[in-house]
Amino acid sequence: MLQPFASSEPFTIGVELEIQVVNTHDYNLTKATTELLNRVKEESFAGAINPETTEGMIELSTGVCTNFDQARSELQVLRDTLVRAADFLNVGVCGGGTNFFQNWFDQRSDGRERSEYLMNLYGALYQQFTIFGQHVHVGCPDPDSALVLLHSLSRYVPHFVALAASSPFVQGSDTQFQCARLNSVAPFPLSGQAPFMTRWSEFEAYFDRMTNTGLVKSLKDFYWDIRPSPGYGTIEVRVMDTPLRVEWAAAIAAYIQALSRHLLIDAPVHLSERDYEVYRTNRFMACRFGLDGACVNPESGQRGAIRDDILATLDAIAGHARILGAEEGLDMIRRTVTSGSSDAMWLRRVYGAHDSLHEVVRQQCRVWRGDQALG
Repeated sequence: MLQPFASSEPFTIGVELEIQVVNTHDYNLTKATTELLNRVKEESFAGAINPETTEGMIELSTGVCTNFDQARSELQVLRDTLVRAADFLNVGVCGGGTNFFQNWFDQRSDGRERSEYLMNLYGALYQQFTIFGQHVHVGCPDPDSALVLLHSLSRYVPHFVALAASSPFVQGSDTQFQCARLNSVAPFPLSGQAPFMTRWSEFEAYFDRMTNTGLVKSLKDFYWDIRPSPGYGTIEVRVMDTPLRVEWAAAIAAYIQALSRHLLIDAPVHLSERDYEVYRTNRFMACRFGLDGACVNPESGQRGAIRDDILATLDAIAGHARILGAEEGLDMIRRTVTSGSSDAMWLRRVYGAHDSLHEVVRQQCRVWRGDQALG
């Protein structure tokens, strides 16, 4: 049975980042999560540092944040805590949506009960799921509003994908995608978009039916791009690659926060199940071309550049950004989108300059810790 939808402060945010743990020899993933967790367990910080899927990845999570500055500050403390532990163990940590060298068949469960269950259920699919994403939780006033916000935000999934894209390389090759990470999510039978429902009572009945499939025990078994999290009283946006810098992750979270307030208070979107006719195509264009991609507005039928759509959205949500204290984060978004830069483009530039993916990951580790700026 689905747990009740908890009470939460509307438009608060929480940020989760899945981080790569790499060796400092060839910068492949390394099995050091347990040692890192032991090293940081006596440290004091807001949020949490937790295991995630395999021994080559670790998760940073903020607490409940009210604004951009708080989210950025908590992420910076979490980052610095993890970096100190990694330095002691002589391993590297970095952002980015994929590790360029990891072989899926080398990946092993971290030993937790849920990880063992998923490894046994999905086999090689789960081993290929060693990918790294940013998740953003947004507080909702009630469960029906959560579902309305979920489907309203779905129109903006291309924005989120393009802004965070940082996974052009997989298995040592350039995929020609800006975000290749989501290609590893697509094969799961319960991935993609959530079913179109805007009343929580309907969603509860749907969940009960899905438990009969044998694949569903909790909402975590749905790998949807956006899903409700009733235990937190939030919806969770899950399509982003982990950015190369925590500051950029906080800016993306601020964009989602201000947009969410606009969508629920101003209600500019007229929801329809037909929105999803172009959903997968729009998401593909963002994955393939990033900010240079184009997407179709499902309501008007107009086709336009993702970059231009983000800039227009920034104008529309400016008032909400001021109320939420998100202006600095949105200024970062505007500057980056206007300049045409992205994490994926930086990764390709570094590779072009050095012809070495090992050097790319080495520089990713430096950028993550703040020792090197993106240039």
